[in-house]
Amino acid sequence: MLHSMSTTVETASERSAAEVNEEIRALWRRSGGTLTTEQREQYQRLVLEWAMAAPDEDQAA
Repeated sequence: MLHSMSTTVETASERSAAEVNEEIRALWRRSGGTLTTEQREQYQRLVLEWAMAAPDEDQAA
């Protein structure tokens, strides 16, 4: 299920990295591969959210 597009970075406990990744992919699909300035800003926020939600490789080892 896709979430509505975020305007702020949510904490890692709110959504999983997989959920955020799904939203990133949907953004690229909707854009046709070229992001507007607004979409680019949204993409950057999503990447930060994804990074906070993604498991840390150092901790997993």
